[in-house]
Amino acid sequence: MFSPEGPTLRELAVQALSSVEHGYDLLAPKFDHTPFRTPDAVLDSVAKALGPLGPFEDGLDLCCGTGAGTDVLAGLCRRSVTGVDFSAGMLDVARRRAASAGLSAGAQGPGVAWVRADARALPFTAAFDLVVSFGAFGHFLPRELPGLFTQVHSALRPGGRFAFPVLAPPRPSSPAFWMLFGFDAVMRVRNALWRPPFVMYYRAFRLGDVLGELTRAGFTVDLHALPEFGRRGDGSPRVRLVSARRADGVTPPPAA
Repeated sequence: MFSPEGPTLRELAVQALSSVEHGYDLLAPKFDHTPFRTPDAVLDSVAKALGPLGPFEDGLDLCCGTGAGTDVLAGLCRRSVTGVDFSAGMLDVARRRAASAGLSAGAQGPGVAWVRADARALPFTAAFDLVVSFGAFGHFLPRELPGLFTQVHSALRPGGRFAFPVLAPPRPSSPAFWMLFGFDAVMRVRNALWRPPFVMYYRAFRLGDVLGELTRAGFTVDLHALPEFGRRGDGSPRVRLVSARRADGVTPPPAA
């Protein structure tokens, strides 16, 4: 699963016994050499799907990690791109990646900034036209989604979009289903025995529930199949892009 440059089993074990924040601080230097980084094929497909929905001036990469999604925004946004994450280690790697690519100064594209913050308490109000997120939602419990989506709604300007890819869940007959089921079970046992908890549940982010919470938060939601990944045997897309638009004049309910 890992390249020679990736973390060792011992390093992963130490990360898993840490808090989410400290665990990602530890993993950050080797994160891009793990399967946890969103594949370039997904990033490219999302960028292609979002292009016709623009133009966008200012973009936010929510839970940006080492900045792979920020690269997508840099090709879509004309003025500025902001990456937000609560791991200082991940932001350090993202900052160095952007600097080596010449993005931070904005000389050949939008200016890029990095902000350390919790996605559940974003320090922005009506600041962005586009918010994207890649692979971060397993770190939020289902009861936290209403507050998270309210934060994103507030960070967007009226008419702005919140977009993220969603993979079709594996079927119970597939080995992937049982691998994810087993991972979630291990995490629940770990959190019952060890503090602080490490929140990472692959099977807690259910599309039907998510669409309902987005609507309640004041979004109108569209689903776009990402054709590069084909369809399953029943004809449903393997990967979808959720595109949630902040409707003008719609105010979400206060977060609980």
